[in-house]
Amino acid sequence: MTDLKRISLALALAASASFAHAADLRIGLQEDPDVLDPDQSRTFVGRIVYESLCDKLVDITPDLEIIPQLATGWSWSDDGKTLTMQLREGVTFHDGTPFDAEAVKANIARSQTMDESRRKSEVKSITGVEVTGPHEVKISLANPDATLLAQFSDRAGMMVSPTAAAAAGADFGLNPVCSGPYKFVERVQQDRIVLEKFAGHWNAGEYAFDRVIFLPIPDTTVRLANLRAGDLDMLERLAATDLASAKADASLKVEQIVGLGYQGITINVANGDRSKNPLGQDARIRQALSLSIDRAALNQVVFEGAFAPGNQPFPPSSPWYDTRFPVPDRDVAKAKALLAEAGHDRLAIEVQVANNPVQMQVMQVIQSMAAEAGFDITLAAKEFATLLNEQTAGNYQASQIGWSGRTDPDGNIHQFQTCQGGINDSKYCNPEVDRLLNEARTSNDPAVRKESYDGARAILANDMPIIYLYHQSWIWALSNKIDGFVPYPDGMIRLAGVSMK
Repeated sequence: MTDLKRISLALALAASASFAHAADLRIGLQEDPDVLDPDQSRTFVGRIVYESLCDKLVDITPDLEIIPQLATGWSWSDDGKTLTMQLREGVTFHDGTPFDAEAVKANIARSQTMDESRRKSEVKSITGVEVTGPHEVKISLANPDATLLAQFSDRAGMMVSPTAAAAAGADFGLNPVCSGPYKFVERVQQDRIVLEKFAGHWNAGEYAFDRVIFLPIPDTTVRLANLRAGDLDMLERLAATDLASAKADASLKVEQIVGLGYQGITINVANGDRSKNPLGQDARIRQALSLSIDRAALNQVVFEGAFAPGNQPFPPSSPWYDTRFPVPDRDVAKAKALLAEAGHDRLAIEVQVANNPVQMQVMQVIQSMAAEAGFDITLAAKEFATLLNEQTAGNYQASQIGWSGRTDPDGNIHQFQTCQGGINDSKYCNPEVDRLLNEARTSNDPAVRKESYDGARAILANDMPIIYLYHQSWIWALSNKIDGFVPYPDGMIRLAGVSMK
């Protein structure tokens, strides 16, 4: 070996050693998150990072019970239009700013008024926040909102430093400052996000790692190979096709749980010029595309039967599922007839898809199925954050994308299919759907809410701005040295109580 090669190797090993420490936890993500600002972001993997970075007002148990986090208690007025919350004392943000009632008021105002905020529809019911004590707030609502506590268990409830937010404005995500167990150190796009333990956290004793390093690795095979090689300690979304292999590997553990969300194809029906095509303008064509897909076969071919075929925002096992509209069987003849009725023998469409092997395989199977019904699908593979940006801008015709799911059913439908929904990238708008979904928010009676959701489902089954495909299970693979990990149906990675042998 030449001296130059020895020096280069020594430098490489030194760099590697400085990056990975014994008390690090390295987590492989399926995508690189978008902006690290709870008010602006929308990626699932971003929420995984937030679980370590940003505490919320409330959290959930694995059984979906709402429990305290930054709020230690709460109560509703008799008319359901006032929520009073008691806040945890002795909490500080990572920059030393105290967490108190004024901070909560500032955070809610930011979610409601910031131009770039995607949380507006989630906190739309709030008409005012009154500071009634240093650690108590009274939140007033225009109408009863059965979804609000569930919203506070997610990004709408994540508290950021008002000091940092005011200084950074829309650029807050470049250096996010929250109050979670870990604080932001650095981000290298498409490479890593590094957090380090926040010694001042109110529950610091429950967190064992000095640093948490998130590594985006879109290729599921490469992600698993990195775990087996010891370059990762755990990964999220193990491919269903690798489940048997991972379970048989003595060096690994596998955890899984049925999720709350869905995967589907979002159609651009009114988001700019790219909606002005037969797929975007004619519901019959969207119905035909849906009927060309054999969802059971798709689940078997791509996921070896590990997931559940679906056709609604909620899985068939959910109490919110509308049984009047069961998962349809594939019907090529009917699909062709609908296409012909709309004036087409064959139709070319473009579907954008995340550039990971699993989603590409999903769309390749659908591409083959749909071709038999008269659809010539072109696939546009894109990095996930780019795909989301294109959706927001309306620069797409159709997009294969999913949603990780929310504790309350409202979180799976309202923001996607109401006229002013914060993540309504199709720009679908039907006043009657708005009325029904808004009505579902105002009652705490499950039967009343179910009736409203079913009414909306009857309309959406025809209009079909989203073609639902399947409901996934969350599957994690971990080194067998990891102890204490608990799977949650929201797919998040909560590190309280997790340690490494």
